[in-house]
Amino acid sequence: MDKTMFAFDKMNYILIAVGVLAVVIGFFLMGGSGSTESEFNPDIFSPMRIRVAPAVCFIGFVFMIYGIMHKPKSDK
Repeated sequence: MDKTMFAFDKMNYILIAVGVLAVVIGFFLMGGSGSTESEFNPDIFSPMRIRVAPAVCFIGFVFMIYGIMHKPKSDK
């Protein structure tokens, strides 16, 4: 099959997969138990949930955008 028929090459798919994995990890880091009506959980304001996890998600979205926009190298 001719490679010129595909919009993406192997590198595009790798970059998109890394981005999706980073977003999933970021959402996993944001998760955890929350506060209830009878008990306050101060862990909802931890730096992991407020700064690190959104940064990991943002980096993942940037990887996905770059993976989509990355132009494959031509064979010529």
